Amino acid sequence: MLLLVGLGNPGGDYARNRHNIGFMAVDEIVRRHSFQPFRAKFNGALAEGRIGTSKVLALKPATYMNESGRSVAAAANFYKIDPADVLVIHDELDLEAGKLRLKSGGGHAGHNGLRSIHAHLGEGYRRLRLGIGHPGDKAKVTSHVLKDFAKADQQWLEPLLASIAGHIGLVMEGDDAGFLNKVALDIKPPKNKDKDEG
Repeated sequence: MLLLVGLGNPGGDYARNRHNIGFMAVDEIVRRHSFQPFRAKFNGALAEGRIGTSKVLALKPATYMNESGRSVAAAANFYKIDPADVLVIHDELDLEAGKLRLKSGGGHAGHNGLRSIHAHLGEGYRRLRLGIGHPGDKAKVTSHVLKDFAKADQQWLEPLLASIAGHIGLVMEGDDAGFLNKVALDIKPPKNKDKDEG
């Protein structure tokens, strides 16, 4: 069983914030794979479903970002899910907007949601890092992550979320490279070769 966690802040005011891209990704996965409706559980919203042959729990902590670990650990402990079977989807300042990376273990790089999960679960979980770009000035980071995605961002955001939802099964099968490759092709279709050479 996999515990799929999207990070974000609860409530309508935050729904389209850059910081909430993890929630957005989990919502799209739940929709695409016809999970059961979300219900309140473990200080969050939990939905159950299947991706391929695997049972998956999708969790959106309702604790606010800084306390995400309480919700994640409660769900993981209840279902006896090993940290290696927890995949956390979150925003990443240090990646260009629209880029993504998969990683197992390691530090939290100052991300408050990850810092909280580290404290409650340890660092052995997996992360799917979704780039939101850096504002270029440390003083502007908070306002950047808590600002809604711009209209122009929809050109990469919607295809990215759709592609993640479509190919997430590859991550569950352990084919991280295949997943990253398929998403890259979806969001940046191959250019016409004749044009490149002309």
